[in-house]
Amino acid sequence: MADPSTYRPASGSIPAHPGVYRFRDEHQRVVYVGKAKNLRARLTSYFQDTANLHPRTATMVKNAASVDWTVVNTEVEALQLEYSWIKEFDPRFNVKYRDDKSYPWLAVTLNEEFPRVMVGRGAKKRGVRYFGPYSHAWAIRETVDLLLRVFPMRSCSNGVFTRSAQIGRPCLLGYIDKCAAPCVGRVTPEQHREIVEDFCDFLGGQTTAFVKRVEKQMYAASADQDFERAARLRDDLGALNRAMEKQAVVLGDGTDADVIALSEDPLEVAVQIFYVRGGRIRGQRGWVADKVDDADTGGLVQGFLLQLYDGEAGDAVPREVLVPTLPGDAEDTAAMEQWLTGLRGSRVSIRVPQRGDKKALMATVGRNALQALGLHKTKRASDLTTRNRALEEIQVALDLPSAPLRVECFDISNLQGTEVVASMVVFEDGLARKSEYRRFVVRGVEGQNDVASMHEVITRRFRRLLDDRAESPELAAGESDGPMLVDPDTGRPRKFAYAPGLVVVDGGPPQVAAAQQALDELGIDDIPVCGLAKRLEEVWLPAREDPVIMPRSSEGLYLLQRIRDEAHRFAITHHRSRRSKSMVESLLDDVPGLGEVRRRTLLRQFGSLKRLRAATVEEIAAVPGIGPRTAEAIAAALEERHQPRTVSVNTATGEIEE
Repeated sequence: MADPSTYRPASGSIPAHPGVYRFRDEHQRVVYVGKAKNLRARLTSYFQDTANLHPRTATMVKNAASVDWTVVNTEVEALQLEYSWIKEFDPRFNVKYRDDKSYPWLAVTLNEEFPRVMVGRGAKKRGVRYFGPYSHAWAIRETVDLLLRVFPMRSCSNGVFTRSAQIGRPCLLGYIDKCAAPCVGRVTPEQHREIVEDFCDFLGGQTTAFVKRVEKQMYAASADQDFERAARLRDDLGALNRAMEKQAVVLGDGTDADVIALSEDPLEVAVQIFYVRGGRIRGQRGWVADKVDDADTGGLVQGFLLQLYDGEAGDAVPREVLVPTLPGDAEDTAAMEQWLTGLRGSRVSIRVPQRGDKKALMATVGRNALQALGLHKTKRASDLTTRNRALEEIQVALDLPSAPLRVECFDISNLQGTEVVASMVVFEDGLARKSEYRRFVVRGVEGQNDVASMHEVITRRFRRLLDDRAESPELAAGESDGPMLVDPDTGRPRKFAYAPGLVVVDGGPPQVAAAQQALDELGIDDIPVCGLAKRLEEVWLPAREDPVIMPRSSEGLYLLQRIRDEAHRFAITHHRSRRSKSMVESLLDDVPGLGEVRRRTLLRQFGSLKRLRAATVEEIAAVPGIGPRTAEAIAAALEERHQPRTVSVNTATGEIEE
């Protein structure tokens, strides 16, 4: 890796104007493209002490060997040039949104003499009008089949069209009135294009006018006693209504908008977009991308908008773009709006919905993004080849003698030094082994001391391992994997019988040092330890001053993160459970005649403070040992000492949990 100071440009040589810059490696390949309102200020920030930079930014400047820039006049020009360079050079340190699947579009080939409607995928073509994208191709075909009764435009391929014209006989659709049969001259090119334009207008959201027109024609035919035509128009009206029912009304004001939501973790971001036209959801799409730079949510939104609307024009760009966070500051947002306005040809606004239907729809899109990210993680974790590669990458990165087939991860959770608990989660072959999870209540540590708590938990866990080895020499020698793994007294599997191939702690150097010290005190020297710092995703090893930086695209880092997050979740769940029980006991301390046994009985019966508060006096009195008078006293105590919502603070990460 290069030293950034070796290629740092002189500050005075960098212009203080808007522009776009490129970092290149030693082979002159572009590794990062960025834009700035002030090139001098932005580029200078990259060449400070790398210890003060975000780890991903520090990795980028160390991989680069030179930097150049181009000055532009406005921020809009900078936006356009930045994205064109990203497409051209495909830099490894820029976030790339990759579509998680191929979505079907409904296309109308307006560039042909007799336009046709078809379902297609892939890149868009000039002269073709697109609707969607949609989630399923069959849904589009159902809608088109209904609408062809009312708008009998061409839907056949060029081969079928040419053959019908040669033999002078239309295809089946022409005989059942689902095509106007321009191939045999039943309608002129002008008449057929008029049908096509009505079809596009209807799909574009202008539905009310067509429905009213068909109704008017139906009533007129009925008044003229042309009942056959009236019946046909009635069926057409039913087809229109069924087509509209397939698209739910979500915005009553008929807004044209794209609603965008993100769900992200330190390694990946999932994006979902709902296309709303005329107040109805016309399509849905999603992407998942690796986070390879230090962009915040606003930067991710900006990058996504650039990729989404590049090459679009006219109605493909909506009047309104709803986002979870504005793309940067006010000036960045104004530049994006100006760029989109230029594409559409009329005013486009970008905003964050604050209330009403639009905020509710944003929440729905957000849930879809969260589910998409979860599904992506599940698919990624379930692949055997990927799991094997992850374990091999961990082995290489941490210089382990073998792949860690069993990984145990520990996390501490507490509420301002009280109710200190810990969790141990187990992953075998890259998959969670939930039957091996264990909980710990830390009692030997006073106050808010995660390091001492980690030392106690590691000591307790591995002292049990030593005890099992002492009782079963065959197990210690690795000669038994059957009866010796079962406790002869209880007949149940031994809780701590297996030794892990790697111990992971949630935290940085202090937690890692505490875990290693606990193992050293027990005389265990064959179990490696590492720590994963949540904020920067750095892997720390004992007695190492610098962390191990695994690539952002590494499957090994992804697996370590997933194990650490599972330990955190398990610890928080245990902590909330204990906090709820202790709160119930403290609230009921002053109730006359209610001792410890009866309090525990209440806890077993209702399970939580919330359920106990919601219970009626009769339901409380039905608990064995609780009479009517005691039940009334319990209900009164809970009502009198109603507590506000509390939070749990994980001091290791600084996170606040409800």
